[in-house]
Amino acid sequence: MLQIATPSTLDAVREGLGGRARQPGRAARAPAWALRALGAVGLLGVLATSLLVAAGAAGSPNRFVPARSGGWPDWLAGPFAGLHLGLPGDRFQTLTLLMAASYALALAGARSLPVRALAATVVAAHVIFVLGPPLLSQDLFGYLAYARMGAEHGLDPYTHFPSEAATDPVFQFLGWPFQHSPYGPLFTLGSYAVAPLGLAGSMWVVKALAGAASLGAVALVAIAAARAGRSRRFAIVFFGLNPVLLEVTVGGAHNDTLILLAIAAALALTAGPRPRLRAGAASLAAGVGVKVTAAVLLPFLALAPREREQRRAVVVSAAATLGVLAAIALIGFGTHALGFLDALSEQQQLVATHSIPAETARLVGLSGTPAWWRHLYVAAFVLVFAIALWRTARGADWRAAAGWTLLALLLSTAWLLPWYATWPLPLAAVCGDRRLRAAALVLSAYAVLIHLSFANGLLAPRPSHVPHHLRFPVPGVVHRLELSGFQVLRDVQVDFRW
Repeated sequence: MLQIATPSTLDAVREGLGGRARQPGRAARAPAWALRALGAVGLLGVLATSLLVAAGAAGSPNRFVPARSGGWPDWLAGPFAGLHLGLPGDRFQTLTLLMAASYALALAGARSLPVRALAATVVAAHVIFVLGPPLLSQDLFGYLAYARMGAEHGLDPYTHFPSEAATDPVFQFLGWPFQHSPYGPLFTLGSYAVAPLGLAGSMWVVKALAGAASLGAVALVAIAAARAGRSRRFAIVFFGLNPVLLEVTVGGAHNDTLILLAIAAALALTAGPRPRLRAGAASLAAGVGVKVTAAVLLPFLALAPREREQRRAVVVSAAATLGVLAAIALIGFGTHALGFLDALSEQQQLVATHSIPAETARLVGLSGTPAWWRHLYVAAFVLVFAIALWRTARGADWRAAAGWTLLALLLSTAWLLPWYATWPLPLAAVCGDRRLRAAALVLSAYAVLIHLSFANGLLAPRPSHVPHHLRFPVPGVVHRLELSGFQVLRDVQVDFRW
């Protein structure tokens, strides 16, 4: 449970978390101005740290913009480059921690602040990160590489690697040139539209799209919270000012914002006294066209209504939308329409250094992260999934059950990346489960921690010597990979820190 120092603040947070506020006579209330002051300081802190991080990253080539491997053109640095700020490692770490602290203050005072102030802060923070360079990841250029492969070179990204178009200007900015596209056909085909804009133009369009999708998701979460009888002010801050959403997901222009938009739309459509369950199912099914993640939520929504006829209608709606997606995929990719599933299978052979299976394997003294250890986590997830479905079928809130299932998925996967921590946030913001909200905040804190430099000393083992035969001497490629480390099948750990 989230705990705040003063009883009145705890009451406010409890109500925001979905619990009941204490009655006026049961505890002394702090002045409203104190809560507003806390919240205002938090909002200003989020904005200030956001600007210093984004503008600092744009000031000069630095390790927080991995795409600098391809050079440092003006279009990559963005408009903040003219401020001539820098971002040393210690400063980035300090600013990120201050952003997290400001977020906590904003949460404490959220219900005492005007909605307009909260909305303006969310919009301003998003705009700041959209205008900054792509942070902490090269995934954005992976999207562009797959788009240019199909639109400019006639190569199917489900059957060809970006390295097969090594003369394309995007290649120098890539981090993963030997991986098929793991993204759904709707996103992959849609991304073809930006290829004619050139590398610079397409990068900024994708960044703007990521920011707009995230803002749309925040707006829909606020609507869903209000319809569900929750505090929309708290929901706006809880989701819209979360540092993982701002700095990591919007800052890196990840297509996860499109998944968040699909989830938020489903929440808004299904909340209130007259839920539109079929439309909500169609929204989630459309999200599968971006990432398979959205499919995890579909069975919970299908079990939400009590009557069999309504459940059947939800299933039919989802199936019809998936059928349309399948038709689009067949038109676009023919017999390789499901190629992204193979790419996902390839991706699951990797083990992120800071995933929970990897961290716990090191904690108990295992060598690497053995397959049997990963399988234990998968089995645990399957068990949680089954129990959550059973509870939903018996009348439990489908949003809470789906949120816990997404959390279980993230805790059990060996390929945990920081921006994945945003997936449960919309569900936690709307449902009334305080424990789910607390757990989502803990996961967000962990996602912040693992991309800070001091986390390597706290969590990951010191880099060990990599035998010569395990190095990958690919000229012009290996030196651009800037992961702290990962593992592959047969439990061989490979370190890419040069």
